Amino acid sequence: MAAESKSLIPEIAMDRRLVSADDPRRSLAVNGSFQVGLVFALIMVAVWTPQGRLNMVISLLAAICIVGFSIRGRYSVRELGLVRPWSGALAMLVSGALMIGMIIVAGSVMRSLGPAQPVPWRRAWQYAIWAMEQEFILQSYFYLRLESLLGSRRGVLGAALLFSVAHLPSPVLTLLSFIGGLLFCEMFRRYRNIFPLGLVHAVLGLTIAASLPDSLLHHMRVGLGYLLYRP
Repeated sequence: MAAESKSLIPEIAMDRRLVSADDPRRSLAVNGSFQVGLVFALIMVAVWTPQGRLNMVISLLAAICIVGFSIRGRYSVRELGLVRPWSGALAMLVSGALMIGMIIVAGSVMRSLGPAQPVPWRRAWQYAIWAMEQEFILQSYFYLRLESLLGSRRGVLGAALLFSVAHLPSPVLTLLSFIGGLLFCEMFRRYRNIFPLGLVHAVLGLTIAASLPDSLLHHMRVGLGYLLYRP
């Protein structure tokens, strides 16, 4: 009996290795890791590349990858957060309003550090569009894949970390984007709806720009642009 058990152990182990190697979940994990890593690397290169043709090409390549992987991905339109515009809207708007109020209070306390930047209407609506795009990238692209790889709650933390790292080296935006990323991703985890998140993101970003000292924000720039900023 002992001899038979010993002979069966390597066979069972071999079967498990074969199953794990052919397991579709392993393929999905590798695929998801590659998609997250590639797009985040492209974003970081774009953030740290001087403005110009190379920066434009890298940014375009990142956008193409996001759209292409999203279209060909296994996630449904509902999972992408695109079909239930009212789901969780009240909770998101109330949470966003509280954060906006806190930013306004913080801005009033920090007035001694200098004035905030003016936010003209033309830039405001452009930023609103960009905020919605950011929420799609953060939630419908990064969070969904990290959720599949790490689980829903760890996916929230992972996506928020990526979001904050993309805002380095601005200390204010890095901290606020991590806090906001946690809130946004948790709301998306619960309600699967990016539309109110895009609205809150836009108003919150504009409030930050109009309330906090520009000496700290450098015109809301991140990456190389933050370091090269001259008032």
